[in-house]
Amino acid sequence: MPGTNLTREEAQQRAKLLTVDSYEIDLDLSGAQEGGTFRSATTVRFEAAEAGAETFIDLVAPSVREVVLNGTALDAASVFEDSRIALPGLLAGQNELRVVADCAYTNTGEGLHRFVDPVDEQAYLYTQFEVPDARRVFASFEQPDLKATFRFTVTAPEGWTVISNSPTPEAADVKDNVWRFEPTPRISTYITALIVGPYHAVHSSYEGADGQSVPLGIYCRPSLAEFLDADAIFDVTRQGFTWFQEKFAYDYPFAKYDQLFVPEFNAGAMENAGAVTIRDQYVFRSKVTDAAYEVRAETILHELAHMWFGDLVTMEWWNDLWLNESFATYTSIACQAYAEGSKWPHAWTTFANSMKTWAYRQDQLPSTHPIMADIRDLDDVLVNFDGITYAKGASVLKQLVAYVGTDEFFKGVQAYFKAHAFGNTRLSDLLGALEETSGRDLTTWSKAWLETAGINILRPAIETDADGVITSFAVRQEAPALPAGAKGEPVLRPHRIAVGFYSIDEASGRLLRERRVEMDVAAAELTDVPELVGHKRPDVVLLNDDDLSYAKVRLDEQSLATVTAHLGDFEASLPRALCWASAWDMTRDGELATRDYLALVLSGIGKESDIGVVQSLHRQVKLAIDLYADPAWREEGLAVWTEATLEHLRAAAPGSDHQLAWARAFAATARTEGQLTFLSALLDGNAEIEGLAVDTELRWAFLERLVATGVLGEAAIVAELERDKTAAGERHAATARAARPTAEAKAEAWASVVESGDLPNAVQEAVIGGFVQTDQRELLAPYAEKYFAAVKGVWDSRSHEIAQQIAVGLYPALLVSQQTLDATDAWLTTAEPNAALRRLVSESRSGVERALRAQAADAASA
Repeated sequence: MPGTNLTREEAQQRAKLLTVDSYEIDLDLSGAQEGGTFRSATTVRFEAAEAGAETFIDLVAPSVREVVLNGTALDAASVFEDSRIALPGLLAGQNELRVVADCAYTNTGEGLHRFVDPVDEQAYLYTQFEVPDARRVFASFEQPDLKATFRFTVTAPEGWTVISNSPTPEAADVKDNVWRFEPTPRISTYITALIVGPYHAVHSSYEGADGQSVPLGIYCRPSLAEFLDADAIFDVTRQGFTWFQEKFAYDYPFAKYDQLFVPEFNAGAMENAGAVTIRDQYVFRSKVTDAAYEVRAETILHELAHMWFGDLVTMEWWNDLWLNESFATYTSIACQAYAEGSKWPHAWTTFANSMKTWAYRQDQLPSTHPIMADIRDLDDVLVNFDGITYAKGASVLKQLVAYVGTDEFFKGVQAYFKAHAFGNTRLSDLLGALEETSGRDLTTWSKAWLETAGINILRPAIETDADGVITSFAVRQEAPALPAGAKGEPVLRPHRIAVGFYSIDEASGRLLRERRVEMDVAAAELTDVPELVGHKRPDVVLLNDDDLSYAKVRLDEQSLATVTAHLGDFEASLPRALCWASAWDMTRDGELATRDYLALVLSGIGKESDIGVVQSLHRQVKLAIDLYADPAWREEGLAVWTEATLEHLRAAAPGSDHQLAWARAFAATARTEGQLTFLSALLDGNAEIEGLAVDTELRWAFLERLVATGVLGEAAIVAELERDKTAAGERHAATARAARPTAEAKAEAWASVVESGDLPNAVQEAVIGGFVQTDQRELLAPYAEKYFAAVKGVWDSRSHEIAQQIAVGLYPALLVSQQTLDATDAWLTTAEPNAALRRLVSESRSGVERALRAQAADAASA
């Protein structure tokens, strides 16, 4: 939206001038069932350091009725422009501002989102304020370092519930449907929250060892209540409370802890203080694999960790967003891995195989940036919720823990929380605390890891004698050139890694670890490892064993040969995941041909026990064949893969997670007449596989593929939607309609997203997902030109979330050709997009460029 940006310099100037004390916010949501606008009245009390100074408060609203500053009414029409209300002539010391406005409900997942459930036709509201969207609901000084207390008063429709950061008032205290909340502690605007509607609730508590009692609540729409596994969610939550409070040595800082599963949520979840909102797809309507429960648990723990790191202690400016997200990611996975009674002690395997591959991908884009990014304004931060901010940052924190020591790390964190509770900090505050407890100087480490971009490659350099005894062992480090267009220079870094020796056990046939050495790799090309000299060379030498550091790892020739033949034979899941990840990285880099990657996966996936790894491999193989395979071989590769998915589906243990995963993999790629006939028979019940429950979500997966291949059409979509008259059903139907293999269906889908712009965020996402089908390239070809003609106008006229979905989702990524690169370059040269849009389109272009290189490598291998 034009006129809604805020620069770092403006925020710094405002923070020097103001100290904000309190907000009193009165919202009239009594008309929420009908929608439209709502009345927002805000009283802010703040102190100014200078008499006569001028500043502004943020507000995004259709209209402002009243602005009263220190008892003087200002002309709303003249002081309100774009997203700001000018505040002239401040008093030195205490000031009071009252703003009354008409604010708008949204359907974009930003501000106050309004959703109507087709099951009960009731409206459900929730707020999403990160990064700058509290200003869509009340006038606010919208930056993280202007903390204040917040007192909400909300008028709601009869029979509805209102949940906020403070404890929910007792029913007896709610008069005339007006809900009055007690003030919050001092927090930032972006973590305030309101969730309003006839939500279903389940209540419990966390009882700490020292007599502490924290009320817990879980909420969802009544139409999902039958699927809500509240006990499992409470169990993970309590485990997190116990582990975090022990590690942080600081009691949970808020009065209660509610988790609210809300509809059409853009992210996974949001750390609103004491009122965490979570996407309600995590209330599983159908059978899912354990990997889905593991991801949900990590999300729950991630947001709980934020109650301390992010909410109690908050970054001063968005430069340190990475630290906020990386800390929550690292500690949530550490909790899963180490907490007593955790169901997911293999959590670092999942991290290595999913989140780190995201980081490696992001770090090889032209938009790569240091972990501590230079965030100049809101436009910068809005596109910076990326693989570097979350996954690379968490990887580097994991290495930092190995570098300073686990106990020393958490002692530093404990001192940090005590020193800065309810305040704002910079990175230097945390590093100072860690230096104090560990005795390590982190200046060099910080500069190398946090202030530079790019990935290092680590390779073993091994020499042996005639008997296979190691005579020389070193780690060779490379710093590849950064991608074209990226800022900065490649650097060698200090790494804390483990080196693992693995050999095949003749009795069991398993690859077992026989030796492990933990060491520091210098910021140099070669680091000798004298501890390994004199030992017999093993079958596999694995650098970065236990995944302590962040680097691409390459195997030496002998190790690669063993892994190629025996990847599935590693006894432990983490070294398997590291080798799978290395093979995938080599495929993306064109060092391993797609057809060879497919052969590697097919040779080892049958022995892979970790369901999360199996599902990652499913996605990666399909992506590799669709984008990285020589187009002349692609159909052959797809035929081999699809037959394999069907064989594994038939062979999988009845009712197992692996069976469900293979059923979904088969549904994603079924292509021959026989395969599609079998898929149809599974859908209509004329064929069965023992143990496979073809439930609601699996039915949609089957139907969407049958529609995309032209086997079924509109009548089947209507019939399936009749069976599943829910919001999820409507989204699936939207996907299926956009997936129909006709020019008319594509035109209809395109118009609904690009030309109309009325779709709610979740429905738009569903339409885009159906529109882009890998085996419909010819139908999609005409839309490349349409994309470049429309994308800037879309960006300038839609909200950020809606525009980003379109800019990324509709880019012609499947049209892997020089022509696509040329069209992108011409647009980048002439369209004059702002920095955020330029970044997103450049990232998409980089994907096409990478695919062209990988296709050439695959063709050469033939």
